Amino acid sequence: MTMRPDAKVLEPHPPRITQKNNVTAGVLLMIAATIVFALQDGISRHLAGQYNTFMVIMIRYWFFALFVIALAARAPGGIRATARTDQLGLQIFRGVLLVAEICVAVYAFTVLGLVESVAVFICYPLLVAALSGPVLGETVGWRRWAAISVGLVGVLIILQPGVGVFDPLAIIPFISALMFALYGLITRYAARRDSTATSFFWTGVAGMVAMTLVGMWYWEPMSPGDWRWMGLLCVSGVTGHWLLIKCYEMAEASAVQPFAYFHLIWAAALGVVVFGEVIRTNVAIGAAIIVAAGLFTLWRERQKG
Repeated sequence: MTMRPDAKVLEPHPPRITQKNNVTAGVLLMIAATIVFALQDGISRHLAGQYNTFMVIMIRYWFFALFVIALAARAPGGIRATARTDQLGLQIFRGVLLVAEICVAVYAFTVLGLVESVAVFICYPLLVAALSGPVLGETVGWRRWAAISVGLVGVLIILQPGVGVFDPLAIIPFISALMFALYGLITRYAARRDSTATSFFWTGVAGMVAMTLVGMWYWEPMSPGDWRWMGLLCVSGVTGHWLLIKCYEMAEASAVQPFAYFHLIWAAALGVVVFGEVIRTNVAIGAAIIVAAGLFTLWRERQKG
């Protein structure tokens, strides 16, 4: 999966009573996770540019499902206890929504490149903040609304909807961000009754089943060299999630979340160095505004907490 500024919704960390608070280690693990996920984005961009996106993500999810099943098997009570839920429909919908969002995000990489796609996508935490009121009934104060408004101005600066050369494809990563925001809110709602381990399990299993039903119709031969890239893609996904799990075991989420924005730096570097992309001035300005608004929102949440 691509890295998200609040990827904690995916991570099955232990109960807080066993959690340490080594902020330095947590920050280093978060930065390492952003590097791995940026690498995963770059490999996804390469493979999806050569092969059908559905097939690439299907294979990726096979490996991811094995990972979550292995985690569940090692948990107390095994797979049966981890998978137990009385809101199965909601959990399946979450998994399908996430895999659909990943399809949209990877497609954006192929048509827009890493730099612009990730620059727009990082507005996701602001969308979560905006939708938390109508979806979850949470209070959204004027300061948060101000940060959200400023962040969306950054998105508009990147998209440049008022200029004659506006490309409608630039909306794709914004749709991806909106889908992931909805996924994050549904995950938060599901967490009221299910553990994070249960939600994580159904994220992988439901997504794998849904993607297999779609991707099997788009199978095409892959060269031996690209199978190696596919293997690295699968390993990087598991490694990234493992780093996130360890990150949230070591430190409080509020302390390490701001460093998730390093993902934008690594993705932009890959886009420029490996794929020859160009960082346009409006993209740099818009991304800086979005990051600043997102960091302010995280700071406000920490103050309230």
